[in-house]
Parts: sequence; structure tokens; C-alpha cells
Amino acid sequence: MCGIFACHHHPDVIGFKPKALQLSKLIRHRGPDWSGNFIKNQTIIAHERLAIVGLDSGAQPLTNEDDTLILGVNGEIYNHVIIRHQLGSAYKFKTQSDCEVIIPLYQKYDIECANYLDGMFAFVLYDAVKDRMIAARDPIGITTLYMGKASTYPGAVFFASEMKSLSEVCDDIVAFPPGHVYDSSTDKMTRYFNPSWWDGNRIPSTPVDYKAIRTTLEAAVRKRLMAEVPYGVLLSGGLDSSLIASIAARETLKAQSMDIPGQSLTGVDEMGNLSGAASWPRLHSYAVGLPGAPDLVAAQKVAKFIGTVHHEHTFTLQEGLDALSDVIYHLETYDVTTIRASTPMYLLSRKIKAQGVKMVLSGEGSDEIFGGYLYFGAAPSKEDFHRETVQRVKNLHFADCLRANKSTCAWGLEARVPFLDKTFLELVMNIDPAEKMITKDRIEKYILRKAFDTAGEDNAKPYLPDEILWRQKEQFSDGVGYSWIDCLKDSAEKFVSDEDFANPRPEWGEDVPTTKEAYWYRCMFDEHFPSKTCADTVMRWIPKADWGCAEDPSGRYVKSHLSAVSK
Repeated sequence: MCGIFACHHHPDVIGFKPKALQLSKLIRHRGPDWSGNFIKNQTIIAHERLAIVGLDSGAQPLTNEDDTLILGVNGEIYNHVIIRHQLGSAYKFKTQSDCEVIIPLYQKYDIECANYLDGMFAFVLYDAVKDRMIAARDPIGITTLYMGKASTYPGAVFFASEMKSLSEVCDDIVAFPPGHVYDSSTDKMTRYFNPSWWDGNRIPSTPVDYKAIRTTLEAAVRKRLMAEVPYGVLLSGGLDSSLIASIAARETLKAQSMDIPGQSLTGVDEMGNLSGAASWPRLHSYAVGLPGAPDLVAAQKVAKFIGTVHHEHTFTLQEGLDALSDVIYHLETYDVTTIRASTPMYLLSRKIKAQGVKMVLSGEGSDEIFGGYLYFGAAPSKEDFHRETVQRVKNLHFADCLRANKSTCAWGLEARVPFLDKTFLELVMNIDPAEKMITKDRIEKYILRKAFDTAGEDNAKPYLPDEILWRQKEQFSDGVGYSWIDCLKDSAEKFVSDEDFANPRPEWGEDVPTTKEAYWYRCMFDEHFPSKTCADTVMRWIPKADWGCAEDPSGRYVKSHLSAVSK
């Protein structure tokens, strides 16, 4: 990941440049490798680079031959090799950056260019000839992006990878919607991502294809190994991260023996073959938790089974509490679920970066697309089940995607999420939801587990031990150690008095915390971001009361988890 900051149509862009660079510096943690900026007309684009692909020549902003198109990108374009082959000699590339393909795609397809990208990204592109700025964000919002306007600079529009770069100068900030493109010539947002499953009221009826689930997820992992630097996997010991780690270990070995004649670029070709990826001889995996946490025990079993070099890191309750304010500053949210899970991930990311790793694969997205959260077991019907999965995917950029992105980027580490691959989403979100439902005979995410169950396949090497493949869901904040949640609740009781809790701040309006823990987080958020426009970018997880969800988002309070523990 990288960091971008841009301003279009500033009345005094040269005079604003020192301030722009200062605001860009606020997100340098995302891209500590190099800083760049470019000014043209009344527009400035600043970039903080994390170099993963095109190490020697991919510094940004990128430009075309005559510097009339200027591009700043945060993300990875997994199909860049394919796009280059399709373009042929129509465009003269200046670098080996995967992101440079956006420039010729814009020349060819205008604002539809984002539709041709397979990856996670947020970008701003300035067309100096038309004095036009366009900006776009990836389909699901894996990569963060914010847009702002300022009453002090009418007509100007600002963009940044994180809200903190806009809060000083903008009095109107929004989280840039995923799957959209902004065009300054019309000052409008347009949705470019329109998959077949987007309408939650269209209930699919396609039977499950277990082989397709397996091969499509394997392809999603393979393309995400596109890197010219050492990489690893986050391994909690749960189903999702364990599957990704197992596939990555296999694909890493394959890539080491892959030699595609004439291929000098890092990435996947039209046949899905990966070349140019850098890796250690064995994949490295990383786990975090309190001493003796369920996740640590399970992660050790998985790592031994799939043959990774495993790194186990523990933290104390006090270390977690000490990090909370910093976590909220980096996350830019006060959502309870997100903060609980992000704190261990934030601490682990620092350890991983210290070991020389810049990129990791992670398992976010599976619970949303397969309905894996335990409360899905209370879905009244398959129609309700499907609608909830669609809504959860649509809101990922407020929750798990935000957590995965900002917890890791806080330390210059990039997280990639194979479960949110466009092709994989198109497959899984079109499966008859009756196949996904949790029943007395089917554990959550049954069809994903079954797709990777090799029992009965001749000479097939198992992906995971059965005890992991069929392990019940633990939310990350629970799996790192149940006492972590209890500690947060107890600490909130000490910091928030009954009187304060009974009298929420007037500026919060209707967004009133319902627990002392939520109140505590909101207060810390306000210390960092006092402007109401900052709070307006946050969405809190609200339990589905009509499905019998407990007020507390922890999976421990779901009946199916309680019954499993009591057995």
C-alpha cells in the first residue's frame, strides 16, 4: 500500500504546496520508501510510496510521455501484465509499475477505465489538457480513500488515503464509495462496478460447484503473490486464514519453479501463471494472541501441517490497552468490533515489518460472502440470509477492509485479501443461499470447508488437518484470547462514569454509544478528530435484533457458540 494526497483547482497551488506536503507526510507510514509530488495548472498530487512491484522504476506520481496525464495510485493491479499484452505497442510504458496501465486505459476508455482493472486500488488521475481530475476506488473498498471539500476554497476538491490528511483543511469529508469513479468535469460520482449479485433482492439459484470454489480461490491467491519483496501470511488458525496460508504455501513452491520465457514483469499472464515473484524458500506465517490463546494453539498446528516458517507473537493486556489511542488514530473509526480486532493486528503488523516483510495475505471477506458469522444461524430464510450477505459485503469498507488496510499500513505493511477477488465473488455470491445456511447438519461455511476437503480423492494432499478444516468460527478479537474483550469492558467501566454515560455529548446527535466501551472509544476518536465531518465518515456495526443478536458483537454471545463450548 501507499499513500496519496491530491488537490484539484486550488486557487494558489504553489503557495499551498508546503501545506500539501505536510498533509501528505501525515500518511507517510503507509509508504515510507519514497515521497514524490507533481504540480500542473491548479492541481497537485503527492505520493508516499511502499515499493512492492517495479522497485527500481515505479516511483510516483506516474506520467505519460508529455506529462499531460499525472497519476497517483495506492494499490496493486494484478492483471497489469495481461493489460500490457493487450495494449501492445499502442502505449509507450516508462516504468515496470503495475499501476502505470491506468494511464493508457484512461486514454482508451475514459472514466470506464477502472472497470478493466483487477486489483485493489484507489487512484487520482489529472488530465492537464482537459483540466480534469478523475478518482476511483476498487469495487469492494479494500483500499481506503477519502474525498473532501473546503468552504475556504470553493471549487477545490481534495483526496487522501486517510481522513487525517483532510481534516485540517476540509469541512466536508466523505469516505469515497467503493466501485465508483469521480469526474471533476461533472462533479459527480458514477458507479462503475455493477456485478450480477449487487441487488440483494435477486436470490440466486445456482447449485454449488465445489471444484470451482477451490480452483477460483487458488487462482485468487496466486495472483496476489505478485511481489518483488519478501511476503508472508497472517495465520490465526481459523478456517479462512488457514486456507489462504495453505494455498499460498503451495503456490509459492510452484512459483519458485515457474520460468516464463520472455516475461520480465512480475505478475500473472493470460494463462494464470505467476512469474517474477520474490519469496523465501519457505513461506513465513505470523500469529498473534495473548499467551495460551485459542488462535495461537490452532495456528501452530496449521503451520506445522503446511510447512511454513512460523512466527508466534504474544502481547499483554496492558500493551493492548496502551495501544488503543494510536489504533483509533490510525483506524479513524470508533466502531467497537473493528477496534477490538484491530489492536492485535496492529501490534502484529509492527513485528512483521521489523522482520523485513512488506506484504501479507489475509483472510478477510470470507464470513461476509459465505455467511460465516455465527449469528447467520438465526437467519429466518434463505432469502434473508442472502440479503444479509450482500449487505455485509457492501459494508466491508467500513469494517474488515478498513481494519485490514489501516492496521497494517500503520507500519508500512500491505495486506491482500484473496476472498474478495472479483471472480471469486461473482462465483460465490451467485450460489443458492440454501447451500450456505447454517443448520443442525451443516456448520457455518460448510461449502467452503467441503470444497477443500480432499477425503475420497486419490493421492490428494490434504489442505488442512480435519480439526482445523472443521473448526468452529472464532472472531479474531475472541480468538486472540477471551480475556482481551473482558479487559476492554472492565477498563471502560473505570474510564467512563455512570454520569457521563447517562449524558452523552450533544454533538453526537443520534449516534449515541450504547455501552461504556463504545463511549470510551468515541471519546478517544473525538480527541484525534474533533470535527463532526470526521465522525460522519464512520459506520458502527449494529446487531440484528430481529435475528436475536446480542448487543455485544463478540461471537461468544451467539447461542451456537455457547452450546458448542458447553459440550
